[in-house]
Amino acid sequence: MHATRPTITDREFALFQRLIHRLAGISLSDAKRVLLVGRLGRRLDHHGLATYGEYYRLLSSGNDPDELQKMVDLLTTNETYFFREPQHFDFLRDLVRREAVAGSPFRIWSGASSSGEEAYSMAMVLAEHCLQRPWEVFGSDISLTVLAKAKAGVYSQERISGIPPACLRKYCLKGVRGQEGKLLIDSGLRQRVSFAQVNLTQPISGVGSFDVIFLRNVMIYFDLETKRRVIANMLPCLKPGGHFIVGHAESLNGLTDGLQTVRPTIYRKPG
Repeated sequence: MHATRPTITDREFALFQRLIHRLAGISLSDAKRVLLVGRLGRRLDHHGLATYGEYYRLLSSGNDPDELQKMVDLLTTNETYFFREPQHFDFLRDLVRREAVAGSPFRIWSGASSSGEEAYSMAMVLAEHCLQRPWEVFGSDISLTVLAKAKAGVYSQERISGIPPACLRKYCLKGVRGQEGKLLIDSGLRQRVSFAQVNLTQPISGVGSFDVIFLRNVMIYFDLETKRRVIANMLPCLKPGGHFIVGHAESLNGLTDGLQTVRPTIYRKPG
């Protein structure tokens, strides 16, 4: 039996709200208090700490950057799945069919790629439909834990329901023996997808330019000022004429004048 976990005081919760906002731009509402206690309680157990205040002091001491990254990983990991919001992948398919003429590589950025399902869904669409032109998919996240999962490309069978049957046969391998019940993304596809840690709230460099950027289901965690900063950081990486796609619960209205609306959730950079 676990000992009863300590409760978090209002002051301690406010310290963590400020810390995760400063590090990752995420606004933790008061409703997320239970989530924070649930996710960070294990770290108190791990370090033998009695209060969240002690854990906060450990994080802010600067003596344990790995623990700081662990805290960020625990508070920023979001649920995702293959071909989520499938209309966006239909749009991508039609776009690459139109624009897939020989030339420079067609590049897509999955800006909040989490454990990689979105990036591999993009790769399957490109492998199927971008036949006349080289292509690349880049996935980024602030959490090193989910990026390690994304690079491995191994998923449990129950997470794959959104993958079209033809893609499942062509690009996914069924795990055997020790990997039974798992699914592995084909190595040929994995080689076309790269992942790296990017903090979208900081100036971004070294990622190159993209024809399409997906930034879906992450801005709901940002306040207005952070949303504007993230979009301003990402827009220089979008080619003129390129498309920027957000989640169905999100909108860029009032956040930037650098994009034109194509339809709800899909925007285009003029040029």
